[in-house]
Amino acid sequence: MKLFEYSLEELGGMLESREVSSVELTRALLERIAAVDERIGAYLEVDAEGALIRAAAADQRLAAGREVTPLTGIPLGLKDLLSTRGLKTTCGSRMLADYRPEYDATVVARLQEAGAVILGKLNMDEFAMGSSTENSALKKTVNPWDFSRVPGGSSGGSTAAVAAAEAVATLGSDTGGSIRQPASFCGVVGLKPSYGRVSRYGLVAFASSLDQIGPVTLTVADAALLLEVIAGRDERDSTSVDRPVPAYHAGLKQEIKGLRVGVPQEYFGAGLEAGVAAAVDRAIAELKAAGAEVVEVSLPHTEYAVATYYLLATAEASSNLARYDGVKYGFRAAADDLREMYFKTRAQGFGAEVKRRIMLGTYALSSGYYDAYYRKAQQVRNLIRQDFDRVFAAVDLLAAPVCPTPAFAFGEKLDDPLAMYLSDILTIPVNLAGLPAISVPCGFSGHLPVGLQLIAPAFAEEVLLRAAWHYEQRGGFCGRRPELDREGGK
Repeated sequence: MKLFEYSLEELGGMLESREVSSVELTRALLERIAAVDERIGAYLEVDAEGALIRAAAADQRLAAGREVTPLTGIPLGLKDLLSTRGLKTTCGSRMLADYRPEYDATVVARLQEAGAVILGKLNMDEFAMGSSTENSALKKTVNPWDFSRVPGGSSGGSTAAVAAAEAVATLGSDTGGSIRQPASFCGVVGLKPSYGRVSRYGLVAFASSLDQIGPVTLTVADAALLLEVIAGRDERDSTSVDRPVPAYHAGLKQEIKGLRVGVPQEYFGAGLEAGVAAAVDRAIAELKAAGAEVVEVSLPHTEYAVATYYLLATAEASSNLARYDGVKYGFRAAADDLREMYFKTRAQGFGAEVKRRIMLGTYALSSGYYDAYYRKAQQVRNLIRQDFDRVFAAVDLLAAPVCPTPAFAFGEKLDDPLAMYLSDILTIPVNLAGLPAISVPCGFSGHLPVGLQLIAPAFAEEVLLRAAWHYEQRGGFCGRRPELDREGGK
């Protein structure tokens, strides 16, 4: 195996034993990016010089045995909505195409404190609004398994980079499935933590009550290691929760015999592709063979989740994106007066999907419509949360598909926003309820990867990761990557 093909867990051991240096590893990743990213399009910016400086510093820490962590010397990539001092943070938008923050997001600072090596910033749907990364204003990213297919979104660059071995691991963000759905499409592990488990300070907001940062990795063990570093209370983020961070990695091997796993009947209805259903059914059977007890459950308000999400998320987006007016920072259009400058800046700086969502959200919040739309959506959100509370009184976890289909073709849904929105129908409820969930590779539909979604009660990531790890050991699909020497893995 080549250096860039190993998992984070494996490389951590190799670095600590001095079998390999961080500089060697980082050079291998940079060479890999140079070799394949012209075809994949995962990176918006690569900081080769900075990465090698950080790698040399990590080697000094490793040699001295000083403050060494499992991430010391590990090269990682970041979704381009995480603030990075001195590196561009574009959010995949023309509006922020030249923006360089003066500070690091909390998760970035924690990675650097742990000795991780930041390789660069990864492509995404503009302001995280999309399910295919087709909405990026800056670059096209393809699915490494099939270049004619989307990588998913909005964290498409993050998942494509891991699948194509262009980073050992990455960070993404998940507002309605934006880590789990592309992880399923690209055949990697994607974890959406509980709302409040990871600080959002320095995350450019889309929908503040829904956004959460999480790991994208090759294996479940890697996700556990990464979550341990980025999780925890942050006084700069009032929504982060002051709860102890468990030793997730150390608890992975505890048995799951007797664990009660619910299968929500609403997640296996019309529209679920046969290949996806078969792969997920086999995965659930493996959990049962590992000692879990599998029962059918019901989440009756699931059918209202998409409508609820696209009222609440767009309303919050309308508010959050009001700051991009050409005055404070970011893109500014040439104009003769202030009113014209506002109009032209927002018209030219935002893409079509972002403008669509701003208009939807502004309408939902407008006088005379607030009660009919926004307030009603908040009430339905409570019903969806109550569905999960009731089910989790009887089971420990839920198992379901991540998405009704595998990765779809470029352009297939771009002109049909409703069809695009419905691709997140099985991930959105988790965000509305603030729960943790993970996508784990569980097979293929044809030549395209499929993910198993496991969902846990709030702040039960320890149980979630343990069940995912046990499935991973039996399923045998994690760690597989496409053969990029054959275009698109075909």
